[in-house]
Amino acid sequence: MSKTDPIADYLTRVRNAARAKHKKVDVPASSIKKELTRILTEQKFFDGYTVVEDNKQGIIRISLKYHDGKIVLSGIRRVSSPGLRQYKAAEDLPRVQNGLGIAIISTSKGLMTNKQARKENVGGEIVCYVW
Repeated sequence: MSKTDPIADYLTRVRNAARAKHKKVDVPASSIKKELTRILTEQKFFDGYTVVEDNKQGIIRISLKYHDGKIVLSGIRRVSSPGLRQYKAAEDLPRVQNGLGIAIISTSKGLMTNKQARKENVGGEIVCYVW
């Protein structure tokens, strides 16, 4: 269990579940993880999710998406870490896998994809790449 970087822990749990061909994965809930899950569901990488509230923290139960027996989420990578933050201006935002993937950016207007951030002309911290 990672205490210093909960986003890396979230991404690792999702990556491991996808490689093991699980249908669902549970991750501890937080507001940024809920927002990451919402974005990845909107971008069609996940089938859906539910937030299960309990007396402590709660969990996010994510349903992984498969197409013809293959996982839709082929790769997920943490970019900015607590030890080395990666910031980019709106015009310098990266393209992931020649536009086939997305970068999730933490901006002053909240979490959004690189395409949304470019459209709104805001830069920020690059959280992760998903393809």
